[in-house]
Amino acid sequence: MPAELTAGHWDRASGLLAAKMVAELCFEYALVPEADGPGRWSAAVGAARYRFEGRRTLLDGWRVLPGVTRVGADGTEAPASPFALLRDLGAAGVVDPAVEAFTVGELTATLSADARLAVERRTAADLADLPYADLEGHQTGHPWIFANKGRVGFSARDRADFPPEARRPVRLPWIAVHRSLAEYHGVPGLEEEVLRARELGGETVARFTGRLAAAGADPDAFVWLPVHPWQWDEVVVPLFAAELARGLIVPLGEAGDDYLPQQSIRTFTNLTRPDRFNVKLSLAILNTMVYRGIPTELCRAAPVSTGWVHALHAKDAFLAERHRVILPGEVAAVAVRHPVLEDIPDAPYRHRQLLGALWREPVAGFLEPGERARTLAALLHVDGEGRAFTAELVERSGLDAEEWLAALFGTVLPPLLHLLYRYGLAFNPHGENTIVVYDERDRPVRLAVKDFVDDMKLLDADLPEYEGLPAEALGVLMRFDARELTSSVAKSLFIGHFRYLAPLAEEQLGVGEERFWALVRAEIDRYRAEFPELADRFALFDLLAPEYERVCLNRERLLGGGYHDRAERDAEFHLDAPPVPNPLHTPEEKR
Repeated sequence: MPAELTAGHWDRASGLLAAKMVAELCFEYALVPEADGPGRWSAAVGAARYRFEGRRTLLDGWRVLPGVTRVGADGTEAPASPFALLRDLGAAGVVDPAVEAFTVGELTATLSADARLAVERRTAADLADLPYADLEGHQTGHPWIFANKGRVGFSARDRADFPPEARRPVRLPWIAVHRSLAEYHGVPGLEEEVLRARELGGETVARFTGRLAAAGADPDAFVWLPVHPWQWDEVVVPLFAAELARGLIVPLGEAGDDYLPQQSIRTFTNLTRPDRFNVKLSLAILNTMVYRGIPTELCRAAPVSTGWVHALHAKDAFLAERHRVILPGEVAAVAVRHPVLEDIPDAPYRHRQLLGALWREPVAGFLEPGERARTLAALLHVDGEGRAFTAELVERSGLDAEEWLAALFGTVLPPLLHLLYRYGLAFNPHGENTIVVYDERDRPVRLAVKDFVDDMKLLDADLPEYEGLPAEALGVLMRFDARELTSSVAKSLFIGHFRYLAPLAEEQLGVGEERFWALVRAEIDRYRAEFPELADRFALFDLLAPEYERVCLNRERLLGGGYHDRAERDAEFHLDAPPVPNPLHTPEEKR
């Protein structure tokens, strides 16, 4: 039996998750709390009532303390559990019955992973000393989605071996796929042979070439790529059996490098050779609302989009010299087509993104001596003793809390604002793909953004800045109206991250929420004052509007219809919820 499955670990994880569920369901207006006294609230869910301690925060958020209780219809009071809350939501008609049953498994898997994290309760001081790849294995996951480690498809053994909290190095098997099914795309100078030599080394390339020759295959007729071990067992062998039988797919064996999974699970950091690329692999599990495949279109667009973004960066002194922004390029990709499934018109995407790999430049390769990189998500971590990781970094920095936060905002915001206003580019700068680089004193000094090809959004009108974008990318990258590009920053950074960081700063750094947001606003005002020629873009992408759209990620999942996921049903999700008041907005007469 897994060692973490003890009553103590489970009860602690359950209490924390119940509090998170209540907080997020209040934010999403699935629950409507009523005041029960100073700092005490209750919310009805069908015939039951949930009582909790907590407070409202800016951006219409909630801080709910562990210790939520459930009062049944008969007046019986007991500690709230995630499953009781889910069941009450189902009985009240808030949850689609098929999703309710399905979510039981996602919640159980999430609690099991949280219990595993509780086994080794490393202090914030311990975590601050860890390298980037190791720190990833101690994070608690998506702050907004409560079933954030569902990983539907993983067995108990898979959950022991492959998630980041397992902290187990993995060696990746490689396969060769015939060019009738596979295609390779790379930036100039990174042809297939160059990539193989760089990522595998001469001895392994020779060994894999020998495997192809022993199989009677022409090495030049095949494209090589690594595959996730789970994907090999669960997808490649069962669904590509015909291609294996005919020699169109040839297993080459394991490469010798050890990798650790990042928070996204299917992206790996090379431990043996940190100078080698990170690799992102298709992984057909459902996690945080979508299946984790790699689209063929993305593989085609990634290298050319990388080249274009890097060219913008290189010629823009604000990005390249003043802020020294790091944009780790997605420099090569392989997509493999299933000869039957991809010919089915309108087949769900999860049946069409089964096999692929994408190589990304490692952030570590851009760091200067003394610098350390950590995801933005790490700033939300609170250790088992209740100390915030952010508080540890502030103490180490020698700055006071406001100075440190101002440095953080001055690191994160100007590059994102510049890309949006100057170039009409928006990303989803959430905690997992936004990386803060710190100096040797743990002061924020510069920004790295990864996954910028996958998440990059363009305006639905052609801007002059888009003229150099290659047609292969222009036809694939997502195009949206200005409101959506603005929302991508507001939703991912402000609502999806600062909504949690601001109250944490109030509690552990002594910086009130209003002051926190005033510091954010000051950084935006500073940028606007420096670039008055972009006034039309400031109006177009209005981050200072009175309100933001309220996105209800958990309600979308709960109303999603069984196995259908958000990516398939995105257009259907327009849930009735009021907008979010924007703490950055100031009435015109006071500006």
